Amino acid sequence: MDEGRTELALLAAGTLLIVSLVVSRLGGRLGIPGLLLFLGVGMLAGSDGLGIQFSDYRLAQALGTVALCFILFQGGLTTHWGDTRPVLRRGLSLATLGVLVTAGVMAAFVHFAFGWPWLAAWLLGAVVSSTDASAVFSVLKERALGLKGDVAPLLEFESGGNDPMAVFLTVGLLELIAHPGMSVLEIVPLFLRQMLLGAVLGVVLGRAALWALNRLQLQFEGLYSVLSLALALTIFSAAAVAGGSGFLAIYIAGVLLGNADFLHKRSLLSFHDGLAWLMQVAMFLTLGLLVNPHELLPTAGLALACALVLVFVARPAAVFLSLGASRMPRNGKAMVAWVGLRGAVPIVLATFPLLAGVPQAQTLFNVVFFIVLTSVLVQGTTLTWVADRLGLREARAVPAPAPITYTPTGHSENALTTVEVRPDSDADGQRIVDLHLPVEALVVLIQRRGEYLIPKGATRLEAGDSVQVLAQAEGLDEVQRRLGH
Repeated sequence: MDEGRTELALLAAGTLLIVSLVVSRLGGRLGIPGLLLFLGVGMLAGSDGLGIQFSDYRLAQALGTVALCFILFQGGLTTHWGDTRPVLRRGLSLATLGVLVTAGVMAAFVHFAFGWPWLAAWLLGAVVSSTDASAVFSVLKERALGLKGDVAPLLEFESGGNDPMAVFLTVGLLELIAHPGMSVLEIVPLFLRQMLLGAVLGVVLGRAALWALNRLQLQFEGLYSVLSLALALTIFSAAAVAGGSGFLAIYIAGVLLGNADFLHKRSLLSFHDGLAWLMQVAMFLTLGLLVNPHELLPTAGLALACALVLVFVARPAAVFLSLGASRMPRNGKAMVAWVGLRGAVPIVLATFPLLAGVPQAQTLFNVVFFIVLTSVLVQGTTLTWVADRLGLREARAVPAPAPITYTPTGHSENALTTVEVRPDSDADGQRIVDLHLPVEALVVLIQRRGEYLIPKGATRLEAGDSVQVLAQAEGLDEVQRRLGH
């Protein structure tokens, strides 16, 4: 009997995954974010739909935690430090002050408009205070917006960096609710310890992981995927066990690894990209199964009001206050405010009060789920339109996969990069020999209108060309500058 149930569960899981991928493909053509469709498939398959019974909040929380670990790790791996460094100060401001402002505005609204107690109101604000890494990474990738300036790096860094703050606020408020005599000031040292330990261990363990990937000689290439997965789990859990923020540690370790060379880097990046997508789909399906649509109706008015305040008041206030001292253009700040996508993280955090037995926890969970649905539906489907209206979008052709790949050995200083020749670039119409590229740089392939050209010194580049260049790391900036990157 148990074996039969296991097989049925596996059949249901496989079918739901396939259906989700097919539906997301169709939804992409209609401009509907895949994450929203994953949630929808889960809800349709749940107790109010096909009848799959799932109400294990503890399992959902555990799955969400593991999934977020790998999503943040993959986000760090694909974060280019050269793009992120200029937005570091602004990103940290959004990830700290921005989270506090968002939580505060939401708490004040729920307290004064609906009479919630202050601690319960702050708890709701904390749960929905962070943008979601899985939502931001996937929606930006789906939309291929090509945002001008440093808007995209700022959004990605913020979404990876503000989860630890939201987790800490949620856990801290649960402590205050459980211990009424506890002072707010008593949780400040805990916050400082979590952030400091998380950052330090992220750097230390990230460097240890880099050493392990380059020095451990494994018998088969496939074992390196197992090693990288084990390293990610170890970094996250070790930081958490030590009292630090595991989410911050895994993201920092990912950034460190992503900006270094190690054995089988290209294949490992592909592995973690696929793993992150699997985690996103599984997490949103699970969260969709967890909610019963009929339970959302009694709280629809409260939830819709909260969603509108979050999107149109709390998020813009948080962004413009956090970036008040920044010279970032107003249209850039407006775009950052609009891409305040909420996703799986708020829903996972909403399970914390349920497991802690907090009064109004079920209402809070339903409100948060409704907010996430509204955020992804309203903001996720209008990103392209908003970017066009703000003048921040530039069309970028999505290059076909290049037939030439390069796998760093971990000891070489060379790197293979693809640079697009922009229409306003000085390289447009120039011969390769006249570009005076660094001596150590070699143009190995040119992709033009879907075809590949073997480059020669006399080959003239054209706007829109995707040029593959093999060069030493220190020469890449010069190559990109000359080609108009």
